[in-house]
Amino acid sequence: MRHIFVINPLAGKKGKKQKLEEQIRSASERLGEAAEIYETRSQGDGERFVRTICQEKEAGENIRFYACGGDGALNEVVNGAVGFEGVEVGCVPLGTGNDYVRNYASPQEFLDIEAQLRGQARSSDLIRYEAERNGQAGESRYCVNMFNIGFDCNVVDQTSRAKNWPLVKGSFAYLLSVAIILVKKKGADLKVFYEDGSAFDGKLLLIAVANGCYCGGGVKGLPLSKVDDGLMDVSLIKNVPRRTFIRLFPKYAKGIHLADRKAPEIIDYRTCRRLKIWANQGLMKLCVDGEIIDTEKVTFEIAPRAMRFSVPAGV
Repeated sequence: MRHIFVINPLAGKKGKKQKLEEQIRSASERLGEAAEIYETRSQGDGERFVRTICQEKEAGENIRFYACGGDGALNEVVNGAVGFEGVEVGCVPLGTGNDYVRNYASPQEFLDIEAQLRGQARSSDLIRYEAERNGQAGESRYCVNMFNIGFDCNVVDQTSRAKNWPLVKGSFAYLLSVAIILVKKKGADLKVFYEDGSAFDGKLLLIAVANGCYCGGGVKGLPLSKVDDGLMDVSLIKNVPRRTFIRLFPKYAKGIHLADRKAPEIIDYRTCRRLKIWANQGLMKLCVDGEIIDTEKVTFEIAPRAMRFSVPAGV
């Protein structure tokens, strides 16, 4: 197995990159495994690097890439690796959210580099999507964990700005952003077309299309989602009053909101293999694994067992 660590130098706290590189060299020497390190230079560079290595690899060669960063870094590595034989993807979570790995274990358990090098890959689903803008469809890409539109996406957008404010860091930036967006009560105005022929048309608080359970650094918004069941989980929360959402949010964060007696009235939670969402007015913000794009229409389709995801030994 060829081990390649793809490091986002902007992820994590200052000095974390240097410590990680030392851990990689130390663990690989102890195990007698050769490990390579590549530091990304710009957004999209990780995807380009991984795809180039995959295209040039020899027949029969096995490679495992470790995305060292947040969910966005993992998304880049997966989009570079998807479709190639003999390729696995792992993750060393250094970002703010680190939500995909939470589907397997605590992010802390993924920081053991020796366990990473001794890890085993499992077949996992991805979600293939195609976004359309100005009547032009973009290329097909893959989401690893979750899409968010409406409240959740607006919170991510606000959090990216709040993290740059003095004394606002980590989970506090997220909670502060939740409060700000709640005051504004920014949702979305959408058409949602399900594969069974049913549809939703109008204003909503949020909709999430998920492969995994978590977003926002551990908020368990889609608690029934599984990364290997061949299905997308879709959660649509109607345009409820602020007081209703405030009451429900603690349960939403813990993933126990579906058991609330009022849940059937305000939440449409279902699974499907295909889905379409259109913006009713102009562009909508679509959050893909923590990164935001603007689009008019987007189609989603589950890609069963499209990724070999490496889980550290002992997890």
